[in-house]
Amino acid sequence: MSTSRARWAAATFFALASTWNYLDRSVLSAAGPAIIAEFHLNTTQFGWLQSAFAFSYALAAPLAGWCLDRLGLEAGIVCAVGVWSLAAAFCGWSRSLGQLVAARGLLGAGESAGVPAAGKLNAIYLEPRDRALGAALTQVGIAVGASGAAVLVGWFAEWRSPFFVCALLGLGWIPLWLLVRRAVQPYQAVAPQVSGFRWELWADPRLIRLAVANVLWMVGYVLWSGWTTVYLTRMFPMSAARANRNFAWIPPLVSVMGAFAGGWLSRRAVKRGMGVVEARRSALLVSSIGCMVVAAAPYCATPLLATLVIGASWFWTLAGSVNLYTIPVDIWGGERAGTAIAALVFSYGLLQTAVSPGIGWMVGRYGFEPVCWLAAAPPILGWWILGGVRSTGTEA
Repeated sequence: MSTSRARWAAATFFALASTWNYLDRSVLSAAGPAIIAEFHLNTTQFGWLQSAFAFSYALAAPLAGWCLDRLGLEAGIVCAVGVWSLAAAFCGWSRSLGQLVAARGLLGAGESAGVPAAGKLNAIYLEPRDRALGAALTQVGIAVGASGAAVLVGWFAEWRSPFFVCALLGLGWIPLWLLVRRAVQPYQAVAPQVSGFRWELWADPRLIRLAVANVLWMVGYVLWSGWTTVYLTRMFPMSAARANRNFAWIPPLVSVMGAFAGGWLSRRAVKRGMGVVEARRSALLVSSIGCMVVAAAPYCATPLLATLVIGASWFWTLAGSVNLYTIPVDIWGGERAGTAIAALVFSYGLLQTAVSPGIGWMVGRYGFEPVCWLAAAPPILGWWILGGVRSTGTEA
């Protein structure tokens, strides 16, 4: 196996961490109807339950990103996967709403390291022109995790067992990753940073623009990652088990194609001589137009058609997301990739914290139609905000 292929193999194996990351968090969405029934929640309260994860996810992100840069990728990701795997087990052990909220908070804190770690890995193992495709590979793991949650919940008669499966998968991944990490030579060595936390990076106007653009870009993602099963059971006469087995697992898999499409768009632009950041923005423009398909979801006559529209919405959201999350690596490099990407994770966590209860309130009072309309426009505003972000070089 060539060195290049070995690096891609390492990146592929690392994507399994993203699979477990999103499997853990997505089980709550897939089990939503059962949890709502057991704890006698309305949709607004279920939104607040989702916010317990998102709030700790946002608060922990700066520390998680700094720890990845300070400790190095290997030690940082091992600690993170260990924490979030144990938190998944605690979710399964929960016997009260308070216990579940606390377990979801711990899960969010641990999983806040997942996306920064994936970005840092791409900076270490992949050439600059391939990093958006590397982010797409990460999205494969994310999509498999999100789809797998629906299938996993559908297999069990109750909602707690899937969380124990998630915990075992995460803990089993750790020793295997340590073997891969030692066997594959990186594209560039990135030593752990010895300095303390430096706030000046978070004050950089380019990173602030990226964080704001991420908030605007990910509204549709928050909608479908948290509410697809609830949407299907409310819009069509079907049980949650049928929604999960037959439909809810499809959109995340469709999104994989979008992730690779976004990576291909920017890679093609780089090969034509465009600067890397400008290439990402060109892919974001195309993707933002495609994201408007979300407005069609409430008007679908069949669950299959609705599933395809949701899939198209995820497709274009991730086509842009892989480029948006690669820009910090393009600008600040592998040494500070964890800290820089953590700013985007922080902004996403704040978005989900604020938006999830709002979605629940709006769905409970008005249905999904206004929610889908409101999710259609923000991505193009996110693309526009990034007009002030310029690359400092054109390395390819």
